Amino acid sequence: MSVTAPQGFEAAGVAAGLKSTGKPDVAVVVNRGPLKVGAAVFTSNRAKANPIMWSQQAIADGVVEAIVLNSGGANCFTGSFGFQTTHQTAEKAGELLDVSSGDVLVCSTGLIGTGDEVFRAKVLDGTAAAIGSLSSDGGEDASLAIMTTDSRPKRAVVSREGWTIGGMAKGAGMLAPGLATMLVVITTDAVLDSAEADAALRAATRVSFDRLDSDGCMSTNDQVTLMVSGASGVTPDADDFVAALAEICRDLAEQLQGDAEGASHDIAIEVVGAASEEDAVVVGRSVARNNLFKAAIFGNDPNWGRVLAAIGTTDAAFDPYDVDVSFNGVRVCTAGGPDRPREEVDLTPRATRILIDLKSGDATATILTNDLTHDYVHENSAYSS
Repeated sequence: MSVTAPQGFEAAGVAAGLKSTGKPDVAVVVNRGPLKVGAAVFTSNRAKANPIMWSQQAIADGVVEAIVLNSGGANCFTGSFGFQTTHQTAEKAGELLDVSSGDVLVCSTGLIGTGDEVFRAKVLDGTAAAIGSLSSDGGEDASLAIMTTDSRPKRAVVSREGWTIGGMAKGAGMLAPGLATMLVVITTDAVLDSAEADAALRAATRVSFDRLDSDGCMSTNDQVTLMVSGASGVTPDADDFVAALAEICRDLAEQLQGDAEGASHDIAIEVVGAASEEDAVVVGRSVARNNLFKAAIFGNDPNWGRVLAAIGTTDAAFDPYDVDVSFNGVRVCTAGGPDRPREEVDLTPRATRILIDLKSGDATATILTNDLTHDYVHENSAYSS
């Protein structure tokens, strides 16, 4: 049930004609609980879509009544007309729900530059239709409506004693960090105030979505939103809530990784022995964004030299001649030199784990990425995306 698993939420997903396939393309999630708390993190790309600019303003007071999401068009680089489309979407939702438009967030995903008069009319009609179809079990329909090149919906639920967190996500390409990645809506019936929700969301995204770096390409429309209904009446321990929120964010991030465009390997790059967590992240990301490494994994080649060459481009604290590298449990490099024969490594499974020991401290971090495949190139060259 994803976003409608927690108490106090209704959702819907409808087909408004934005997708040529006729599949659902407008979703609405509404908070019916006693609390209307919201928090969000956004892409740090300077090129921001109109819905991002609207939502950044709307979330400033920490109040969110509803969120409207559409696929089939990004409404990015569509000028003032596009911003007015976003504004009108929030106004339409506010009018029909009898709430302030300033408490309605908007998200869009699809082709940049899409957002003309036809797009506007379909989004507005779809918003009205979705609100007319709201239900307490509409989470699955909503998760289908936000898909673009996704091959499957991404949903997750985490329950604790007396309270629940639910979430949905979309994303299959342009997966790289910048406070948030892709479109994600998370709901909870726990009791939190806006400051607690904001702090928890930032802590959770830091160790989940921020560490998904599938192809190094940062979107203009990325947004992760947390909505708090308080309908359970239970106030969780702050650390317990952050842990549960991080769990659901990691689950969704891994689902996004597993559906990345054209990928044949899901790669977890674990860096240990780092002088700091920041160093561990920088080192892991240098490998995740290295096309030679990603191509080698596609070819089932445990080329540890490409790992060392990649991490050597960073300013992290370590001695490149004292680093160990393992592929799927086989240490092929030790102290910057050859160790076990490459033939011992099996890279045919989709799940691939790289372990890099910097031997410079106690910090660790794991970056998630994918290989670089023929299918990825084809999918992103055969049509506009």
